[in-house]
Amino acid sequence: MSAVLLVVGEGLLADLFCTELSSEYLIVRQTHFDSVESETIDLALVLQDEWNPSIHQIAEDVFRASNTPWLRSFVSFGEGIIGPLVQPGIPGCSQCADLRRVLTGSHRKEMWQMQKNLEATGKTQQEAWTSRTGFSQMVQLLKAEVQMLIQGKQTLSEKRLGFINLKTLKISWHSFLPVPQCTVCSSIPDDSPDLARISLQKSPKVSMESYRTRSLDDLKSVLGKDYLDSRTGLLNDKMYNLVPPFADVSVNLPLFEGDEGTAGRTNSYAVSELTAILEGLERYCGLKPRGKRSVVYDCYHNIKDQALNPQVVGVHEEEHYQRPGFPFEKFDPDRPMKWVWGYSFLQERPILVPELLAYYSLGCGSRGFVYETSNGCALGGSLEEAIFYGIMEVVERDSFLMTWYAKLSLPRLDPYSAEDEELVLMIDRMRVVGGYDLYLYNSTMEHGIPSIVALAKNRKQKGLNLICAAGAHLDPVRAVKTAVHELAGMMLTLDEKYEANKEEYVRMLHDSTFVQQMDDHGMLYGLPQAEERLNFLLSNNSPIKSFNEEFKWRSNHVDLTDDLQDILQALRNVNLDVIVIDQTTPEIKRNGLHCVKVLIPGMVPMTFGHHLKRVSGLERILRVPLELGYTTESLIPEKLNPLPHPFP
Repeated sequence: MSAVLLVVGEGLLADLFCTELSSEYLIVRQTHFDSVESETIDLALVLQDEWNPSIHQIAEDVFRASNTPWLRSFVSFGEGIIGPLVQPGIPGCSQCADLRRVLTGSHRKEMWQMQKNLEATGKTQQEAWTSRTGFSQMVQLLKAEVQMLIQGKQTLSEKRLGFINLKTLKISWHSFLPVPQCTVCSSIPDDSPDLARISLQKSPKVSMESYRTRSLDDLKSVLGKDYLDSRTGLLNDKMYNLVPPFADVSVNLPLFEGDEGTAGRTNSYAVSELTAILEGLERYCGLKPRGKRSVVYDCYHNIKDQALNPQVVGVHEEEHYQRPGFPFEKFDPDRPMKWVWGYSFLQERPILVPELLAYYSLGCGSRGFVYETSNGCALGGSLEEAIFYGIMEVVERDSFLMTWYAKLSLPRLDPYSAEDEELVLMIDRMRVVGGYDLYLYNSTMEHGIPSIVALAKNRKQKGLNLICAAGAHLDPVRAVKTAVHELAGMMLTLDEKYEANKEEYVRMLHDSTFVQQMDDHGMLYGLPQAEERLNFLLSNNSPIKSFNEEFKWRSNHVDLTDDLQDILQALRNVNLDVIVIDQTTPEIKRNGLHCVKVLIPGMVPMTFGHHLKRVSGLERILRVPLELGYTTESLIPEKLNPLPHPFP
């Protein structure tokens, strides 16, 4: 018996399709979604000469209710579009595909608004490029899809969109990932204490020389294929930057708010591309909840027995909260807000955390009380690996800011004493190609986790005078290499911007209130006149120390979880909690990846914009310099460095 096809639509595309396939299949033709005996339909097709997204919404409801697979095709802005094949009960519907398609475009806001308007009115977008030839090509592609589906074979349109250029008839297929928050096919769970609970599992390293549990070789077959696509990808573009001294690759994360670039910087362009994709995925996971649905909305006063006190993470200065136009409101324990569940390793229990601390895009414009960045977000091949690197990032940024605000005269390090050939070659290349000398300092704080501050000083007359970076890792050499790659990413690439806007940076030098954006911090300290602000490091005449003298931490574990346990114990020893929020989304979980946000209350959070610094309420910044012997007495807030930090 012939398969039964339901064709919904009117116009030339539907006419040609029915004519072409009527001899092979039994076709039921309708112009609208009238009642049909769903048991008799093998496949439904929604075919239109123009773009009418309201029809696709109706199709989702009708065919999901009748458990009927369906495939659509239409024309939009000179392109024929085929797909996706929607299988009821399986994530990845037409609405997911449309969102991915719209987001990758350069006019995404306008396109999304147009789609919403068309959905609301039921109107269609008029097309000028339709032709019988173009529709005939689309029909042949649709015919092939139908034949493969009826024969039980894999179709091209399953979780893919096909684009046909109606001028050239060039065809391309593009994969898309289901959207976790899709109102049609999503099934993410409600956030809960049980989902937040963490029991550390074994996490073997890929080798004794690595602190990773999955190799990039293991991941490279899926990273580009699953996540990077110019038409439908979660990431939609990549760029190789040939200017810096090392291999620098950036990828683009398209958002409705704008494009967000993420970079990979290593000694290999292939590795940098994979690293940039992983960084883009980490950024995506950290923006807002996509793996769990936030359900707790209450004031701190009502839930304080099971919640983090928001004031212990550092808040803005009182005078800033009072300023007209300041984008944040002072914390009020009686004001309700959204909360998510995290896990406290010090208390060994789930704990509620303000959603705006767990996801960094949720502060401004939502009556938030602080500005939060992606600080502490990390992605790993296991949950334990993600937590490990999340802690390292928090420790790195904290050690840098502690050094800055307390003006710590850190011990200077001899980089050659690390006896690492690759590091020596990197330093030499940075000097010869970039034109910068490297200054390294041991910024390890009271917990003992190896941390460094790195400064690059220009040997040339042109370009940024000083560039700053930091690193933290159980292997201090890895921390240094990370910092060197970060330094190199700013070398040579920003020279034109610096020269063109030098007057603006001079204004920032004289009035710190002009330091408003992330880039302002690094560019300000490109000025030679700003160098004196770092004399507490550069003018340190103490003997240069070796790595063996300064770094005592040794790791011989074959399992990364053992390293993580050592780190957690070191932080417990100084009464520092580690709170982990699992940010893992379905998009990365499919490939065994995990993403977390790590909060360590008491450590100084990284912020950008001088008016947004968060040191109020952090007593540790006043106490630790004395404990480490950098000062002869505890500091007071008035003695902290009042100038903008130089972290780029």
